[in-house]
Amino acid sequence: MLVYLIRRLFNVVATLLVVSAVTFGIFFAVPKITGSDPALMYAGRETNETALAGIRVKMGFDKSIPEQYGLFLKGIVAGRDYNQGTEVTHCPAPCFGYSFKAEQPVWELLLDRIPVTLSLASGAVILWVIGGVLTGVISALRRGTIWDRATMMTALAGVSLPIYFTGMLASAIFVYSLEWLEASNYRPLAEDPAAWFNSMILPWVTLAFLFAATYARITRATMLEVLGEDYIRTARAKGLKENVVIGKHALRSTLTPVITLVGLDLGGLLGGAVLTETTFNFQGLGTAAVGAIGAGDLPVIMGVTLIAAFFVVMANLIVDIMYSVVDPRVRLT
Repeated sequence: MLVYLIRRLFNVVATLLVVSAVTFGIFFAVPKITGSDPALMYAGRETNETALAGIRVKMGFDKSIPEQYGLFLKGIVAGRDYNQGTEVTHCPAPCFGYSFKAEQPVWELLLDRIPVTLSLASGAVILWVIGGVLTGVISALRRGTIWDRATMMTALAGVSLPIYFTGMLASAIFVYSLEWLEASNYRPLAEDPAAWFNSMILPWVTLAFLFAATYARITRATMLEVLGEDYIRTARAKGLKENVVIGKHALRSTLTPVITLVGLDLGGLLGGAVLTETTFNFQGLGTAAVGAIGAGDLPVIMGVTLIAAFFVVMANLIVDIMYSVVDPRVRLT
């Protein structure tokens, strides 16, 4: 198990380095190759060659691409200073860049938004995994019944309806019509746990409904396939109780594709659930990325990209570890 973990950790580090290099190349190397000037992204609407020359020196654009990338990696580990004569702007570690439009290091700017996205993604993933897997298993065991058809129709609706429509419809019903919930207004967990939980209920359920539908369909299809395997018939022939056959043998094999999906979906959500955050006016990583794109704030866009990549890689590391628990044979690969 230790060797397996070491291999996976090495893959994580290598993947993050490759992602950072590719991202840096897209934002800085490609414009230089195509003849564009990255300094223009940091300049105002009205600028001149003297101001652009100062920006190139301050941001290190006058150096070679390998030198710029080395400074970028150094900034993440040890921080970085942006020098322009006597004017020095310090960006403490981890420095993903400095937003001169917001006059704030990118990490500090995004640090307040990460808990919002974490809260949204973590609660929703619990709901959709439990709800989707249970629904799929029950549908497979009750194949052809009214329950099976009703749940699959609901799942089809969940996959088909866009998240912003579901969110607005849920708000109209449960907040403004029935008044069972209050309008979603994110409150930090440390500030008021009860208010935090209340503000997250509707976004969790709305987001979970979309993903649970997919998980229910996949779980049902996988469970039906597994129930037809020889080892399931053998387990039943040995006289094992049905709950043991389903829970210990069939469900264990069914969870493998589910775990794969969880890693991909959770990693993507941690990078910013753009539509959900926009629908409920949550200031998370997704809305930060959208705002940065609209403002042309290159450092923030790059910072969100790298943080999202980090979450995706870490989610896949967790998936690999869960694989080794569900199926010990993967430790040999």
